Amino acid sequence: MKRTECRILAMAFFAILVVEGCSSGQGDPAKEAPPPAQVEHEQDLNVIQVDHPEQFPVSAVTTHEAASQLVVTGTVNPDIARTVPVISVASGRVVDVRARLGDTVKKGQLLMRVQSTDVSGAFSDYRKALADEALTRTQLDRGKELFAHGAIALNDLQVAQDAEDKAKVDVETSAEHLRVLGNDPDHPSGIVDIFAPVSGVITDQEVTNAAGTQGLSSPNPFTISDLSSVWVVCDVYENDFSGVRLGETADIRLNAYPDQLLEGAISNIGAVLDPSIRTAKVRIEVRNPGFMRPGMFATVTFHGLKKQEHGVVPASAILHLHDRDWVYTPAGNNKFRRLEVVSGDTLPNQMQEIISGLQPGQKVVTNALGLQNTVDNE
Repeated sequence: MKRTECRILAMAFFAILVVEGCSSGQGDPAKEAPPPAQVEHEQDLNVIQVDHPEQFPVSAVTTHEAASQLVVTGTVNPDIARTVPVISVASGRVVDVRARLGDTVKKGQLLMRVQSTDVSGAFSDYRKALADEALTRTQLDRGKELFAHGAIALNDLQVAQDAEDKAKVDVETSAEHLRVLGNDPDHPSGIVDIFAPVSGVITDQEVTNAAGTQGLSSPNPFTISDLSSVWVVCDVYENDFSGVRLGETADIRLNAYPDQLLEGAISNIGAVLDPSIRTAKVRIEVRNPGFMRPGMFATVTFHGLKKQEHGVVPASAILHLHDRDWVYTPAGNNKFRRLEVVSGDTLPNQMQEIISGLQPGQKVVTNALGLQNTVDNE
């Protein structure tokens, strides 16, 4: 009996412990929650650490005064004054095209041939005018002879003379009509040849083989532009007009040739603003060195009268990477931070102007390329 009682007491004690454990676990949410996640911050790729920073000397950013600058974007356009349309007065069907868009052509070069019924009608009128003129000339000669013998009155002779003069006018008019259509009155043909009126580059083509042309009522088959001088047209905001003046020069860099610095003259400032974005068109005339093409994007820099202070650093302190300019500045604890800057003009003594990105007095690594090579080798 004593053994049985002991077993019962032990089982009851164990059950009490299990119940208390379950109730205590349900009442404490913190014990049921998973452990907190450990967040690791990604390393700043613009910060590098070196073992011997003394190998990379630094220098302070100095300043110099420069004229204020306004930088805008623009596009290359043909000079309208140097753009000539090629027209076909005769209507008909195009039977031969001798030039294509983008071709360089010379004045008098054959561009296309048109088969036209206008020529046959004009030549018919010309032949009729010749026949009428021959008849009136014969009648005038007979009238002079009769008047000399007193057979007709002076009025009849004057009528014959008037008919002869009008017939000559008809001949001249019909002959000129043939010439306008592109034909020779002495050698008429149903094919009209269209020649280039000037030398230049074909910048627009609106005709193909077997196409129809309706004379002056249809679009011009070709447009020829003299690209020896072109326009760069850009938008300037109303608040920046003070930095743009007629006759002044502007620096131009093409996106396709960023290393080529061009110079142009401001020839026009738009008289009307775009009401939605408050800008006006500014036109710059540029002498084409040969690689400027209509439609190219360009960056235009206008130089104002006001003076501004810009930073100056050694040219070797600037690292050109991924089409951007960078410098390295000390960040403490053997570290250097890479900063993006906007560089300006090249100055004497191998110095470089910094338009933005650095403040006077900041320290920069003198040899940015050497530091970058050390990082790459590691």
